[in-house]
Amino acid sequence: MNMITRLVQIYTGNGKGKTTCALGSGLRAAGHGLEVLMISFMKAKIAVRDGTEDINYGEFRSTELIPNFTIIPVGRETFVDKDNPDPIDIEMAQDGLRLAKEAIQNKKYDILILDEINVAVEWNLISLHDQLELISKKPKEMELIMTGRYARQEVLDAADLVTEMKEVKHYYKDNKVQARKGFEY
Repeated sequence: MNMITRLVQIYTGNGKGKTTCALGSGLRAAGHGLEVLMISFMKAKIAVRDGTEDINYGEFRSTELIPNFTIIPVGRETFVDKDNPDPIDIEMAQDGLRLAKEAIQNKKYDILILDEINVAVEWNLISLHDQLELISKKPKEMELIMTGRYARQEVLDAADLVTEMKEVKHYYKDNKVQARKGFEY
């Protein structure tokens, strides 16, 4: 592991590209031989579309080809009910939190990406206290990237870099285009 100071990055906002940005950072780092772990909250690896079971998000398939870039999904195929989350969704998010804490403690990874953690906090699957504790306990030699809408002000204040993705125009709004394989998933 390189002994340089690494930072905390937050990608938030209502625009498209938060996960994509984190994946790009991870891919670039992996290309330089760094070890990358991405924990994807509220996302399942396998989904059924048009009656066929397949890998849900392209990044799960792509990173199988990159030995130093690991993605662990901790979610189900179904959407989480924000107002009444299923206990299994809370349990899965807590599993992701446990994995993140382990990654911070064992210092095996150069970059830890916590995809959609801001949403998991907003929907009370994990606590803001736990998210802030991840930031405060991050080793100086580990880069920490957190994504998702709804980043709390306390998280923004604790970060070194904050990028807000702003939706200006989106093809979903006028129903011209639905989610496309290879682009949105």
